[in-house]
Amino acid sequence: MTRRTLRQSAAAVFAVTAPLALLATAAQAQPKVFQSVAHDYRVVTVADGFVNPWAIAFLPGGDLLVTERPGRLRIVRGGKLVPTPVAGVPAVAAAGQGGLLDVALHPQFATNRLVYLTYSKQVPGGSTTALHLAKFEKDALVNGKDIFVADTKGRPGHFGSRITFDKSGHLFISVGDRQIAPEGDLAKHPAQELSNHHGKTIRLNLDGSVPADNPFAKQAGAKPEIWSYGHRNPQGLLIHPVTGDLWEIEHGPQGGDELNLIEPGKNYGWPVVGFGVNYGPGKAIHASTMAPGMENAKHVWVPSIATSGLLVYTGNKFPAWQGSVFVGGLAGQRVARLTLDGQKADFAENLVRNQGRIRDVRQGPDGFIYLAVDDQQGKPTPIVRLEPVARR
Repeated sequence: MTRRTLRQSAAAVFAVTAPLALLATAAQAQPKVFQSVAHDYRVVTVADGFVNPWAIAFLPGGDLLVTERPGRLRIVRGGKLVPTPVAGVPAVAAAGQGGLLDVALHPQFATNRLVYLTYSKQVPGGSTTALHLAKFEKDALVNGKDIFVADTKGRPGHFGSRITFDKSGHLFISVGDRQIAPEGDLAKHPAQELSNHHGKTIRLNLDGSVPADNPFAKQAGAKPEIWSYGHRNPQGLLIHPVTGDLWEIEHGPQGGDELNLIEPGKNYGWPVVGFGVNYGPGKAIHASTMAPGMENAKHVWVPSIATSGLLVYTGNKFPAWQGSVFVGGLAGQRVARLTLDGQKADFAENLVRNQGRIRDVRQGPDGFIYLAVDDQQGKPTPIVRLEPVARR
């Protein structure tokens, strides 16, 4: 065989094997396909390198805003994390579960460029949940001010802190019970009292003022901002995009995470009733799981999955999931899907098992489902999204 023939033979072998090698490499790089009841899907990284990401918001034009609990607001642009954090974020009390928490765009953001943040604010004697409003200009927050500061005290945990909007010019914020131990007369726990903001859902006008028709606006001794009470640590809150119902998820203790339909002036029972027990030995907290005058949860998780992030899916990428409720799980490391029949919720399946602690669940403008993945030790984690895979 001549040298020329050898070269031709080698070229022919490379022409066959090189594409195979490239295909093998591409197959290895392709994310794993997960199966569910109705859709197969992949978990695809959108951007990486976040430290305790807490919430996601989608800007017009395709950029993402992501809060990091230590106190940074980050931008994802073109699939990459912008190295410099957004300037103008308020100083946060980043201790325990506290820090920079939720982020939401004003309903008229396209014209006014206003952004809402919730965070743990240092106050005399500790920290509390605060709502901050600022203008987003040139990748910075300007003219920022706190428009609501909760009247709470306690340990550096259970700040609640999700934001949602109705279609009538109101916003809602969840405030946690601040980890005040349930002991003694449970009916006197701060979450059961109207004279503070512990364990409450708050309803405000978009500028932070109090709507005149709030259920306790005219009741002496009650905080006028309160919409509902008797909550533990609500880390999911949304207005149903079709029905307008207000839905909430909250952490139970050891057992007893809840999905609740929130109605004005109603008492949701914490810590008088519930399904959880004290951490450690499992000593009972509640006398019963229900009581007159206290609302029952629409779904309860026992054991707890540490619920965080709440979505009702309306996109077209996963048509069989339209109308489903998606709930993130921190300790449970999953996304739970539930179906809604009117105001009745039924568990359907667990998704994204053991892919990390799911802190937030959002639907993107593109119809994909986005997740913020958290690490308790602060190791860098990604924002990912679920993408459908056609079944064969």
